[in-house]
Amino acid sequence: MRLFVLTLALAIAMTAAVSAQPAPTPTPAPGGDSKTEPAKPPPRPRATLDDLFKRLAGAPTEREAGGIASLIERRWAHSGSDTADLLMARAGEAIGAKNYPLAVEILDRVIVLEPGWAEAWNRRATTFYLLDDPVSAMADIRQVLAREPRHFGAWAGLGHIYMSTGDKKRALEAYRRALAIHPHLSSVKTIVERTAPEVEGRDL
Repeated sequence: MRLFVLTLALAIAMTAAVSAQPAPTPTPAPGGDSKTEPAKPPPRPRATLDDLFKRLAGAPTEREAGGIASLIERRWAHSGSDTADLLMARAGEAIGAKNYPLAVEILDRVIVLEPGWAEAWNRRATTFYLLDDPVSAMADIRQVLAREPRHFGAWAGLGHIYMSTGDKKRALEAYRRALAIHPHLSSVKTIVERTAPEVEGRDL
């Protein structure tokens, strides 16, 4: 009996000793790479509108500036409301078909839905301009600039309206505001270069 107890105690002690030993390190397969793959860097955060405007102001070429301006315009084109975005697309189709009264009607609904969306006001301003209604177009541009003062398209549009009414001084001011935001608006630069001497006089 004593021999049985001693044998059992020895077996328990051996089992405990084996359990306490660390697990063996697995041997890598032949030809395998034992190095751990490096962790992937986190994705770069999406550029903010402020970032894009800084890049636009400092863009070295017209081509690069155009690409940045397109990114900004794409951000402006989304309201955050699927319904408003769908109506805006339908307004664009109506403008493309030169059905300007229908476009204004649709854009009225968009503005009721999303009154803070600068691009809805800008699109309606453009439509009023195409309808030869500069007073309504200018009123809507004021709404655009109240919501997004960096809207270079609205500043350029305001310049066009002033130019069409013969107010070249104010037109020049608006065009320069557009160029301060987007320095590579080539058509606007051309107008400024042609108009500035006429408004401000030529250097002697």
